[in-house]
Formats: sequence, structure tokens, C-alpha cells
Amino acid sequence: MATTKKSKGVIAILTGGGDVPGLNPAIRAITIRALRENYEVIGLRRGWAGIIEMIRDKKADNSNNYQNLTEEIVNKSGRTGGTFLHSSRTRPSHLPKDAVPDHLRDIYTEEYNDLTQEVIKNLEFLNVDYLIPIGGDDTLSYGVRLYKEGVKVVAIPKTMDNDVPGTDYCIGFSTCVTRTINIINTIRTSAGSHERMLVLEVFGRYAGFTAMLPTMAGAANRCVIPEYKFNIDRLAELLIDDRAKNPSKYSTVLISEGAMFEGGDMVFQNQEKDMFGHSKLGGIGDIIADKLKEISPKYNNGKRINHINQKLGYMVRGGDPDAIDSIVPMAYGNLALDLILKGIHGRLVVLKNGRYDNMPIDVVTSSKKLVNIEKYYNVDRLRPYYHSFEMSPLFIMTSD
Repeated sequence: MATTKKSKGVIAILTGGGDVPGLNPAIRAITIRALRENYEVIGLRRGWAGIIEMIRDKKADNSNNYQNLTEEIVNKSGRTGGTFLHSSRTRPSHLPKDAVPDHLRDIYTEEYNDLTQEVIKNLEFLNVDYLIPIGGDDTLSYGVRLYKEGVKVVAIPKTMDNDVPGTDYCIGFSTCVTRTINIINTIRTSAGSHERMLVLEVFGRYAGFTAMLPTMAGAANRCVIPEYKFNIDRLAELLIDDRAKNPSKYSTVLISEGAMFEGGDMVFQNQEKDMFGHSKLGGIGDIIADKLKEISPKYNNGKRINHINQKLGYMVRGGDPDAIDSIVPMAYGNLALDLILKGIHGRLVVLKNGRYDNMPIDVVTSSKKLVNIEKYYNVDRLRPYYHSFEMSPLFIMTSD
């Protein structure tokens, strides 16, 4: 007679914030390893939204809030982009009144409400032993809060900006850089045909890694990043000189969405903010492109130079993961299980100095990961430095 091993417990996974390629491979890796180690696995849907909207009644239909994961389910999605668990930018500790679930509106009536105790009760209702949030610093900062409240959390870093502190690599970054380079190489033919300046806006609210690495790889002549407020005249002078020296008569600049003019501030689409206090960025690329065109006669013998202006946006966020964003999520998922099997929690799995490791989870909230200007960015030339590569990790710029 076949015997059935008793379950070791329940592991819950969620993905929060913006989607990136590599999330589904991470979910797959966690699930397959956990099932084979005789854990049950639950996928919490729509980030933190799914767990706060649950109704603690076994007769209630919570299918929109969580699902039991099997190898068959995760294998179907494991090679694809996005997250089949879906995502949101929900922040349970600062939930606006109009976002409070209907069944809790008599209890939580403030303009902003802290539903952390509901989250904890819902995790207990699902018999969750370990929680694995996959996200950026916003999603993981709430994971830190839950850990401090007693929840056993093991976190996985994800963000195409590569800006989660404590780790040299976040899921999604390699695919973002790869796509950025590919798209630039596609558009540069038109820039050359018409002898224009090519202005490309990329993601990067506070950190300029997504602009720095493609520029360092030769995809652009210059880049402007959030960590350094740039002078538009200097940028125009450099780009027009780059164009003059190029036999194809064009030049290229990458603009981080959080880049700022000297004496200026970030450019927002509107004043509406998400639950983490972030207004939606967008438009700095358009402004810079128009300013470059306006200034260009000053550095081009009185003749105006036109531009091609493109916001890359979701073109670098969507689609299938590249090789690195297929391999790293697999490793991160197994690292998380290694910790759980040892009974260890309150950790962030990381890549550090080229090696897989883990860090205390509160590194997410105790520091910021930004481009080290002095070490990596030439503020006069508005581009990366090209020296001191010996013993640097794969993507050069680390979480110093």
C-alpha cells in the first residue's frame, strides 16, 4: 500500500509592483522545489491586494485572491514574462478609504487605514507557515513590516531598475538592458538616415542603472540619470559634437525618467499618487528633446537639428525573460527554499560580488541603492566611466 507523507507546511508566494520578465520562472522554481520537499504552495493573487481582500470563511469564494499551485500550473507559465499571479501596487499599511474591501468598511473608516492585522489573520486562516514576497523596495518594505510583526518572511528582489538595496542583481534588469540595446539598434537606422539626435526615455525613478548599462555597452553616446542634475546646454554641446564626429551624422542619449535639470525637479504626468506616495513619472524625455532642438543652432553653426524622441516604457518590461532572467530567478527560488528548509527567515536572497547569498531583510528599508556618481559617472562628459573593471561583478555597478 502506498503511503502519503504528511505535509511540512504551507508556503505562500506573491508578486507585487510592476511586472518584469523572470517572475514566472521564480514562482515555478519555488513551487517545484517546495512540492518535492513536501510543502503545499499557495499563490496570493494581485500582490498584497489578494490577501487583504480575502474573506475568512471557508464557504466564501476567494478564487480571485489565492490559488493552490501545482507543477502543471507553474510549468505552463514558467518560461513566459509577466506574472500569472498578477500584481498590484497595494500597500496594506496605508490603504485609502475607498480601497478598503466592502466587508471591512465598517471597521476601517479613516482616510488611510492600516490593515496589517487583517493580513496576518488571513495568512493564519490559510495556515501559511512561510511567506515569499517577490518585489521591489516598496513591496518588500511591507514584507519587512510583516516580519517585524512575527510573519516568517523570505524575500526575493525584483525590479527592472535594479535598485533594491543589498543585492547586486534584481530580477528583470538583464532583460530590460537587453531590450533597451535592441530597440536602440533598431531606431538608430532612422536617426542616421535623417541625421538626427536620438532621445530615448527609460525607466529609473531614483536610480540610473537602466540608462547607465546600455550606455556603457555602447548603445548610446550619453545618458542623464536621477542621481545628477544635468545642464541642458552641456548635453546639447556633447550630443552635437558626437553627431559631427559620427560618419552617419546622428547621436544618442538615454534619459532616466527621474532625471532632473539643474535647478529643477522630477517631471510628473499628474499629481495623483499611488499608495507608496509615488506620482507617475513621464515626460522628461519629451522636454529634453524639445530643448535640444531649440538649443542646437548654438552649437551647430546656427542650424537647427531635429530629433527622434521615443519613450521605451513597457516595451522593455513585457515579453519573455532573457537567459539571465531565466537562470537567476531559478536560483533565487531555490535559495529561498534552502533557507526555509533550515528554518531560517527574515532574509533577502541576493547576488553579491558574483555569488548567491542572503542578507537580513531589513536592508531593504535601511539603505538606498543608487549609482555611485563619483565611482561610475563622469559628470562632465555625461556618461559612465570606462575604467576599473577588474574584479567588478557582471553588471559592474554594485550595491556598495
